[in-house]
Amino acid sequence: MEYLCNYHFVWIPKYRRGISIGSVAEYIKEVLKSIAEELGCETLALEVMPDHIHLFVNCPPRYSPSYLANYFKGKSARLVLKKFPELRKYTGGKLWTRSYFVSTAGNVSSETIKKYIEEQWGKENEEN
Repeated sequence: MEYLCNYHFVWIPKYRRGISIGSVAEYIKEVLKSIAEELGCETLALEVMPDHIHLFVNCPPRYSPSYLANYFKGKSARLVLKKFPELRKYTGGKLWTRSYFVSTAGNVSSETIKKYIEEQWGKENEEN
């Protein structure tokens, strides 16, 4: 690998519905990992929370962050809604909102981001 293009993406389901649970969450993980592989990206960390997604990937520099966000969200939405069509009634027919967060990370802060993502379930339990 001759590049270090690490991107931390975060996005939410439409209306911030807590739909990413159980088999839906597991399928979302499979789909996102598969999309990353298809693009030649390395999945560094991935956490599917009930009401948001964290995806931390190292991708080839030929892809812009906006292209990656739209590709991950668009393809995953099509595949997830095909497998779980009942989700459409909770999200108005669209799985994800149009917005997303993205940040880049160098080698030093990558471990910090990875640790933060991996600790998401602990934070979720503290808030409840």
